[in-house]
Amino acid sequence: MIRLNVFISVEAVNRAKVLYAAIELTASSVKEEGCIAYDIFESATRSNVMLICETWKDSEALSNHEKGATFIKNIDILKEFASIKLEKFNF
Repeated sequence: MIRLNVFISVEAVNRAKVLYAAIELTASSVKEEGCIAYDIFESATRSNVMLICETWKDSEALSNHEKGATFIKNIDILKEFASIKLEKFNF
């Protein structure tokens, strides 16, 4: 399995747009084959920090996810309006 922790740092002016993109991405991703878990978390102490936590069955499922139209559309929004840091773990 593969776990991705996607840390998102966003300015207040772009927060709603980024959160909407993350929610749309999550709603689509949980329906994809090979998705074990996919969720968004917001920091309780820093309003500018969010986390998308993803778990995928294998690299094929993750690769298919990253080629999807919903992923491409929403990751472009996240990259444009926020800073992203990715941690990847195989287990």
